[in-house]
Amino acid sequence: MPYDLEQENKEILARYKDLISNTYRSLDEENNKLIRKAFDIALDAHKDQRRKTGEPYIYHPIEVAKIVANEIGLGATSIACALLHDVVEDSEYTDEDIKKLFGEKISQIVSGLTKISVMNHQNISVQSENYRKLLLTLSEDFRVILIKIADRLHNMRTLESMAPSKQRKIASETVYIYAPLAHRLGLYNIKSELEDLSLKYNNPEVFNEITTKLESAEANRKKYVEEFKNEVSEQLEAEHLNFTIKGRAKAISSIYRKMQKQNVSFEEVYDNYAIRIIYKSDSKNEKFIAWKIYSIVTDLYHSNPHRMRDWISHPRSTGYESLHLTVLGPDKKWIEVQIRSERMDDIAEKGVAAHYKYKEGYRSNSDDKTIENWVAEIREVLENQQSLTTSELLDSVKLNLYSKEVFVFTPKGEIKILPAGSTALDFAFSVHSDLGMKCLGAKVNGKLVPISYKLHNGDQIDILSSQNQKPKSDWLDFVVTSKAKSKIKAILNSEKSHLVEEGKETLQRKMRHAKINFNDEEINKMQKFFNLKTSQDLFLSFQNGALDTGDVKRYTESKGLINNLFNRFKKSPSKNIEFEEKSQSDLDLIVFGKDEEKLNYSFAKCCTVIPGDKMFGFITISDGIKVHNDLCPNAINLRANYDYRVIPAKWVNEERFKNRIKVEIEGLDRMGMINDITAVISNGMNIDMKSMTIESNDGVFKGIINLEVRNKAQLEESFKQLKNINGVSRVKRI
Repeated sequence: MPYDLEQENKEILARYKDLISNTYRSLDEENNKLIRKAFDIALDAHKDQRRKTGEPYIYHPIEVAKIVANEIGLGATSIACALLHDVVEDSEYTDEDIKKLFGEKISQIVSGLTKISVMNHQNISVQSENYRKLLLTLSEDFRVILIKIADRLHNMRTLESMAPSKQRKIASETVYIYAPLAHRLGLYNIKSELEDLSLKYNNPEVFNEITTKLESAEANRKKYVEEFKNEVSEQLEAEHLNFTIKGRAKAISSIYRKMQKQNVSFEEVYDNYAIRIIYKSDSKNEKFIAWKIYSIVTDLYHSNPHRMRDWISHPRSTGYESLHLTVLGPDKKWIEVQIRSERMDDIAEKGVAAHYKYKEGYRSNSDDKTIENWVAEIREVLENQQSLTTSELLDSVKLNLYSKEVFVFTPKGEIKILPAGSTALDFAFSVHSDLGMKCLGAKVNGKLVPISYKLHNGDQIDILSSQNQKPKSDWLDFVVTSKAKSKIKAILNSEKSHLVEEGKETLQRKMRHAKINFNDEEINKMQKFFNLKTSQDLFLSFQNGALDTGDVKRYTESKGLINNLFNRFKKSPSKNIEFEEKSQSDLDLIVFGKDEEKLNYSFAKCCTVIPGDKMFGFITISDGIKVHNDLCPNAINLRANYDYRVIPAKWVNEERFKNRIKVEIEGLDRMGMINDITAVISNGMNIDMKSMTIESNDGVFKGIINLEVRNKAQLEESFKQLKNINGVSRVKRI
């Protein structure tokens, strides 16, 4: 395909000029020289490369640098690193070349970015290893993660050119790994966009439905905001305040989460957009003005006290500050109102980068220590990573990324912010690891409580300790912070480490005799096969005799069957290979892979699949192929961590297939309601109803119906007819 190189060169230069003219931080002459030098090297390195779309590859690093410069708000060093982030991986330039050209700091950051990209794709848990590498780069420079988030954001924005299976894999990894990191670094806009784009590719039907409904409601939203603005502005102007009022639709992914959590339709989500009041203020009056605006708004409209959030007096651990209240607005509908200063809004938009901008001249309730404290906590967890499997590390760190928070006080009155659900023991570990190890109990507000006591906002905690106290395994049942979990596990694991080593040596010998390679991938597969939680459990099982040579033989035999499947779908398909498992009736209903082969399969228990549903096959270690619904709650995890085991699946003869599903129905009770429901199902739709339970309370009924349906079209038509029954308010598939 011929390319207009002259036109492309003009476009490259225009994009570069746009980059340097739209930066969050001001750039001096030296900064501009550094960025230009990085641009020239990147242009040279990628001169012969193109993206999947056919565009010059250099467009990508320029766009990543734009995100770093403007949307995240980092400085010249980070902008230069963003331009260089793919140079070492994709060209003949080496780490040493970058070091000579740009110095130690930029070389370290680019090297960190390269480490994340260059991975062993045969690893049994590729994406979890990716996450581990991301976290390990924190010990070098957390700008690596910020640039990597920018890289992922641009990849998500340009995902259309990828194959659907690749789109879902990347989208799943994004929502599983990168969105939580963006959230924790205070990048709320980027976090929301990553989640929205992930939803777009993982669940396009829902994404398009919500997008369409938001667009159709746009005119009403603008009218509502204008009415609110007119009523509130008059009062604020009378107080001589300098402010702006904006209305915005909430993130699509956020609305979808509410629909799922509250089990409601889009129309029933009452706060799918918010109003933001942003005011100018110096540091002295910043908090005073926020509460003044709060008073004016609540004088005009009734507020919901249960929905009040004061993140100005007690900022989130990310540094986020704002007052959130929900009021009964002009049209007597509930609406969320956010009140924040320009500085607070800047920090909400730019996260960690904005903290440094306001370091001087402002008294911030949450200074730069918030991010550094989080980084220090992650580093501390990583110090004990030998005692954690990759999945445990993933769960341990992710636990604190999205969690709600509780603020408590030390005996001296200092504030500590911990994840909601934290205990007195978590508090002890947050003060000092040694205090946690020796914790006996605590005094909360002067009263003696056990170490498992769950903390509440405003509690003042005094830890009681003893030199004779030692960590116990049941402590892991109630601590929630990653620091406490990792420290306790490290101590407990050290006590059994010599037994683990013995078991490891025993297993090594047995695997050598069975001619199986002893490596992380094989150990991970074997651990899953024997249904054990960690590799340590596997080694201990061979140390104490729970597993022996016969079990290794059993694993070897199953390994041959699974390898046949992997080879069939990931290499060259072989028509001669037969996979024998349990007998499967109607085997030709679902076919797998690009060649649409007939294979034995069974349905996963974590979701329901009926003909017409989108689905995929998942190759398990010990149980053959499991078929999952595309909307399965475990789909994100499977695609993010084990995409190489996911295979395409499609229906062949859906009319012959029946499947049992659960339907939830509710509405206003009346005489004859049950007769009307059964008439629609049995007579109108000719569907086999297996069971129905109905409960009625104060005139409202709720029921669960078990049905056997032939296909999705039949199910959707039955839903339509059920919703038309007088008094029925909601029909939902469970």
